[in-house]
Amino acid sequence: MSENVAELFVSTLERAGVTRVWGLPGDSLNGFTDALRRSGSIRWMHTRHEEAAAFAAAGEAAVTGELAVVAGSCGPGNLHFVNGLFDAQRSRVPVLAIASHIPSSEIGSSYFQETHPQELFRECSVYVELVGDPAQLPWVLETAMRTAVAKQGVAVVVVPGDVFHRPAPARRLSAPIAAAHPVIVPRAGELAAAAEALNTAGKVTILAGAGVAGAHVEVLALAEKLQAPIVHAFRGKEHIEYDNPFDVGMTGLLGFASGYRAMERCDALLILGSDFPYREFYPAHATVIQVDVRGEQLGRRTPIDHGLVGDVAETARALTPLIRNGRSSEHLQDSLKHYAKTRQELDLLANDDGKAPIHPQYVARLVNDLADEDAIFTADVGSPVMWAARYLRMTPERRLFGSFNHGSMANALPHALGAKAAYPNRQVVALAGDGGLSMLMGELLSLRQNDLDVKIVVFNNSSLNFVELEMKAAGTINFGTDLAPTDYAAIARGAGIAGYRVEQASELAYTLERALDEPGPAVVDVVVARQELSIPPSITAAQAKGFALYALRTVFSGRGDELLDLADTNVWRRLFH
Repeated sequence: MSENVAELFVSTLERAGVTRVWGLPGDSLNGFTDALRRSGSIRWMHTRHEEAAAFAAAGEAAVTGELAVVAGSCGPGNLHFVNGLFDAQRSRVPVLAIASHIPSSEIGSSYFQETHPQELFRECSVYVELVGDPAQLPWVLETAMRTAVAKQGVAVVVVPGDVFHRPAPARRLSAPIAAAHPVIVPRAGELAAAAEALNTAGKVTILAGAGVAGAHVEVLALAEKLQAPIVHAFRGKEHIEYDNPFDVGMTGLLGFASGYRAMERCDALLILGSDFPYREFYPAHATVIQVDVRGEQLGRRTPIDHGLVGDVAETARALTPLIRNGRSSEHLQDSLKHYAKTRQELDLLANDDGKAPIHPQYVARLVNDLADEDAIFTADVGSPVMWAARYLRMTPERRLFGSFNHGSMANALPHALGAKAAYPNRQVVALAGDGGLSMLMGELLSLRQNDLDVKIVVFNNSSLNFVELEMKAAGTINFGTDLAPTDYAAIARGAGIAGYRVEQASELAYTLERALDEPGPAVVDVVVARQELSIPPSITAAQAKGFALYALRTVFSGRGDELLDLADTNVWRRLFH
């Protein structure tokens, strides 16, 4: 008996090395899920929301670099994918989304649950196509998978539910889909021109982004030759921060004063594999040399003088011998000295001062100290990413990722699902905000359902904390950001998961150790200070004015207690003294 379309789908996934599919079942997807059941070689990872399934697939793809798969039923089912697929697309991780559709004979009739998936997913994908005839399938499916892998993005295959059950076309097997790693190096003349610009610059600073993955040795060798401090963007942190004598911290909204300063004071900025988006943090008058494997990104964020299309590792290796010996180390040493001072100031904030609520910096520091040397961390957008950026220490084995480009709430838990499924023997820790966790809280049940040993640390300040900071910076009184006080540990226990609540800093280290040693998933709900401001490394006049206006408006609105709480924080002095 010949195989049907659904069975061809499954066998193609098997040959590509896929071992799990994330999603929710539904009637239009029944042909596919039944083929999975009968195959038995691919595990169905049942989540409680399709958005979480897409995030989980993105998390799996992020930690493995391999194709991950998500599947959902027609209409509202796969429509829920959109936010998670946007995250995967913008993080440039390979994900195949199987979007089942209404019966093919009903398309265009405003049928029950009808949408137009090809249009819906076009903006968040590198490939999207409808399979209306079984004869299309082998070509469309393989093209989708190869495109997702080659372009590092999302590919969507839309299949009407009835098509899954039709006989598959006969065709000889094609080569299995696998990632390729071509080597791209700029031309000799382009390298020589860039090297001349670096040789004639007095002070050179390197900005390293996610594109330095796998290029640690080559980038450090180039920094040594240039005597250049290395500043990293957030997505570059996991790849370049560790074992790096040239590291001067991070720049951007989440960064350090030292990173901002090293870029602001340079004569030449060498951007390696970074699409860092905040234009206000780039130097205004420096010569800029940018290296990126994607030529379309050159000059997208700041004007450049030299643009090199190439892999960071190979380009850095080719550039290093072209840099003249004997460069002054004055800029590097000055930047390192400033970084040491900045690092000391940040570490002083991460303490137990005996007061309640607990400093969130202290929570992040303890998580860093207690976690495994090869732990995988995920972080919710909002204040958790701030504390992760500043207090998690990377090693060659540790990983850190989140919705750093798309900036979606609620990513930490579902991303952690994907990471833990891919690496069941590694420690996975999700740093969640109370706003983020509560948005997709049903995925606590997915942890238990899929037997995934994820540890969740909740920064519980009963607020949308980073939104409040943005309001303060704009001079606006907090409004609409309150979250009802909630015991997330109790909710976890109700879901059959170990739950611990911490309100005193003296209990935190012991509780975190206990949770990390827990044989199954665990939630540590930590009540942290709401008024702990996470200030960017460079405070503009407009921001300072905004905070002053916020203070005045808060007093006149009768909410002076809030201002007194804020005045007790260290960063308030930084703003006005």
